Amino acid sequence: MTMLLAELQSRIAKRAAYARTVAEIEKMPTSTAIDLGLFKDDAQQIAQRAVYGH
Repeated sequence: MTMLLAELQSRIAKRAAYARTVAEIEKMPTSTAIDLGLFKDDAQQIAQRAVYGH
């Protein structure tokens, strides 16, 4: 049961980190995104790799 709770907490934390990362990329000024080599329309894919490693 403890492992199940730990896994649930981990998934919740990762989902929150994913949502924060997507939001930060999407609200980033376009000039900053360009300077960093990011395309804001790829925010979900970038966040996926950053948080989940896929």
